[in-house]
Amino acid sequence: MSKTVVITGASRGIGSQCARVFAAAGYNVVINYNKSEERAQALLAELLAQGISAVAIKADVSDSAQANALIENSISLFGGVDVLVNNAGIGEQKLITDVTDEDWARMMGVNLNSAFYCTRKVLPHMINKKSGRIINISSIWGVCGASCEVHYSAAKAGLIGFTKALAKEVGPSGITVNCVAPGVIETDMNKALSEDDLDALCEETPVGRLGTTDDVAQMVLFLSQESGAFITGQVIGVNGGFVI
Repeated sequence: MSKTVVITGASRGIGSQCARVFAAAGYNVVINYNKSEERAQALLAELLAQGISAVAIKADVSDSAQANALIENSISLFGGVDVLVNNAGIGEQKLITDVTDEDWARMMGVNLNSAFYCTRKVLPHMINKKSGRIINISSIWGVCGASCEVHYSAAKAGLIGFTKALAKEVGPSGITVNCVAPGVIETDMNKALSEDDLDALCEETPVGRLGTTDDVAQMVLFLSQESGAFITGQVIGVNGGFVI
C-alpha cells in the first residue's frame, strides 16, 4: 500500500518540487494551497497525467479549523498520513519599527502556527500507527537571523525549537521530527532581489551557486524514508555552506 504525504504550501517553490519528488518515489500526494489555485491545479494535472495518486486541497493552514479539515480530508481520502511536510511560508523585508501588529500576526500564523495546527491534528493518527515523519521547513535566517527580517527570522527560529522539543516527545511513538533550513534558494520569494544581490550571495556561498528547490526536496524525501529512520530532532542546512 502506498504511503501518503501532505505538503502544505505546495502550489509553488519548494513545496511543488517536494510534491514532484514524493510522487516519483511512489507516494500519494496531497497538494495543499491557499491562494495559488491555478498553480496548484496545474501541478495536480501534471501528477495525474503521470498516473500519480494525488489531490489538491485548499486550506489556509494558519487557521486551525482549516488545518484540521486538511488533515481529516487527507486521512479520509487515502486512509492515513505517513509524512507531513510543514512548508507553508511567507517572507517580508521591513525594519522592525515598521512591522505592524498585523504583519507580525500574519508571519507567525503562516510560518509557525500552521505547523502547530497541522502537526497537532495528524499526531494522534501517527501515534496510533507507531510511525510517522514530520519535516518542518525553516530557513538559515531562523538559525542566524537576518537584518530587516526580524519577524520572519523569529518565526523560522520558532520552527527549530518546535522541531527539537517535539522530536523528544514523540520519538518513543516511532515518529521522527526534523527541520530543513534552506539557504538562498531560487524561488519566487527571492525574485525581488537584484542581479547584483544574487551575484553577491553566490560569491558568499562556498559551492558558488544558489540552491534549487530540488536540493531541498531531495533532503526532505531522504528524511521521510528509511534512510532517515535514525535521524530526529535535527536542523539540516541545505545552504551550500553559506552558514556552517
